[in-house]
Amino acid sequence: MAEIYDLHCHSTASDGALSPTELVTRAHEQGVTSMALTDHDTTTGLAEARTAATAKGIRLIPGIELSVSWHDKCFHIVGLGINPDYPPLAQATQDLQTVRVERAEKIAHKLEKKRIPGALEAVKHAAGDGMITRTHFADFLLSQHHVSTQQEAFDRYLGQGKPAYVSTSWAEMSLAIKWITESGGVAVLAHPLRYKLTANWMKRLLTAFKEAGGQGIEVVTSRINADEIKLIAGYAASFGLAGSKGSDFHNPENQWVELGRLAPLPSAIKPVWELLEF
Repeated sequence: MAEIYDLHCHSTASDGALSPTELVTRAHEQGVTSMALTDHDTTTGLAEARTAATAKGIRLIPGIELSVSWHDKCFHIVGLGINPDYPPLAQATQDLQTVRVERAEKIAHKLEKKRIPGALEAVKHAAGDGMITRTHFADFLLSQHHVSTQQEAFDRYLGQGKPAYVSTSWAEMSLAIKWITESGGVAVLAHPLRYKLTANWMKRLLTAFKEAGGQGIEVVTSRINADEIKLIAGYAASFGLAGSKGSDFHNPENQWVELGRLAPLPSAIKPVWELLEF
């Protein structure tokens, strides 16, 4: 039976709609054989996911998606095969929880200025014990009929330069990569085309990423075409990076993104899972 990998997805521990158990169950139903739970800046869902994966016969790769800062821009680094109990990484997730709460308070205040009250209480309730993300605010704006889609929430309120955008200082990229690698994991640049960088800036980013110890790049993601895969595969080859693939699944209501529904990794690219110890 062919292995089906999905090395980027989210649960209710951050901004996913499914619990870790429900997520693993859905992955199993979709034929996924190896998956990584990569919640935003937290590892709290891993223990539950591991129990569910063992029951379903799925290989669970412990992961995280860290928000990082580089040249005053925010990027996401996926850590695969991490040790969530590695003290510096565990401390970092605690610190990032504080950063996210403070950002949430500022976003809510800006929304109040736009005569949209009640956001903070709503997103705290929605997140529960998980990390508060901008997706929670997008869902709130959608539920209150201020927007008609999640994307419109970012385009009108939450995106950079918009009325409720809050610039946030995340961990330096090199430091986050150090947490991942020293915990035994592999650092992967998530969804590289989403940052809308010029070719020159992408090369600068990948140079810094590689020098800091980064080893992989997401070559295959959901809603990506063949030309885009070829472009990222070229960057992977140029910088000696292994290729990863992940859906970035959050919610089953999004019909365009499904666990395991991913194009093949180009054969010339070294798969990142070959770097992981199973």
